[in-house]
Amino acid sequence: MNRVLTFPDSQSHPLSIRAKALVFNDPASLDILNTTELIAPSEATVLIIGDTGTGKELIARHVHQQSGRNGPFVAVNCGAFSENLIEAELFGHEAGAFTGAQGSRAGWFEAAQHGTLFLDEIGDLPLAMQVKLLRVLQERQVVRLGSRRPIDIDVRLVAATNVDLVSAVEAGHFRADLFYRLNIATIQLPPLRERPGDILPLARHFVDSYRARLHLGPIEFSSNARQALVAYSWPGNIRELENVIHYALIVCRDGVIRSADLRLNERVPVLGGTRPAADEEDDECRLSRALREMFDENRDHLFEQVEETLVRLAFEHCDNNQVRTAKLLGISRNILRAQLKRFGLLAGGRERLATDDDGFPGEPASRELDEACAG
Repeated sequence: MNRVLTFPDSQSHPLSIRAKALVFNDPASLDILNTTELIAPSEATVLIIGDTGTGKELIARHVHQQSGRNGPFVAVNCGAFSENLIEAELFGHEAGAFTGAQGSRAGWFEAAQHGTLFLDEIGDLPLAMQVKLLRVLQERQVVRLGSRRPIDIDVRLVAATNVDLVSAVEAGHFRADLFYRLNIATIQLPPLRERPGDILPLARHFVDSYRARLHLGPIEFSSNARQALVAYSWPGNIRELENVIHYALIVCRDGVIRSADLRLNERVPVLGGTRPAADEEDDECRLSRALREMFDENRDHLFEQVEETLVRLAFEHCDNNQVRTAKLLGISRNILRAQLKRFGLLAGGRERLATDDDGFPGEPASRELDEACAG
């Protein structure tokens, strides 16, 4: 059975703001789980490196749960606060420390006492704050803004970033001494495309998660939908997969998610990775994909439906002109006319006079013209 990590109250979280589930089915994921559970019981600072939406906070929570600490897990996004406020947020402040500070307030380090403080996107921390954070990690004490009294802390630090900190150090954007202080127990969390064995179990997890909220019965994936999910590059990682499944559940029919319901060809990668645009696919590829989707639907009278759709669309494309339509489809006008009659496309005066290639009026569509064009 797959191991699954979710937030303790995942149903109450706003939709699609972060990766809300991790499964461990792919060999790469199983290695990550094993490393995490070896690191967790220690007191070592943990650095989790991975793209946005890969589930870094879920790994951090698992470290805390396996650590044996009896304090809370406190998560803070370093990029969510202005440079002027982040010191007070992390270390706390006394009354009157700055304009608007009407009372004393504990910072996030104090709030995580005897537990774990998770600093997400630590690569966004200003350089001035990096110095102060390093001092806290070394001395295990915080000093509130506006105070001179140090407060002892017992906090396990877990940091995460989607930034290449080595390059940031070389560029002067991140302090080398803080990097070495953080880079003790490192967990590399690869993007979803590099752990393909997790894609379908995650998709199934999100189906089960959303079915109850959408009041749906049992849902299955068509074979083409499964192939499409695994083949897609998932530039938005787990968060994107959740969004795709949520939408597919809304639009799917008859309890089956088909490849067309996923709309993967319409999605635009924004976080890396490339995928050919729909207009770069050749005609045969687009036609094959459409036909396979119809095969998945097990439609009745499929051949007749495809034939009628082809004739009707070609006739409309040629402004209901029989000569041009026959030429477009590569068939004689006699055959085309028989098809038009068969599908009721000549009723109601839709038939137009034939025109030659120069657009001049020709003879009315008649038996004599049919016989003339028969060859």
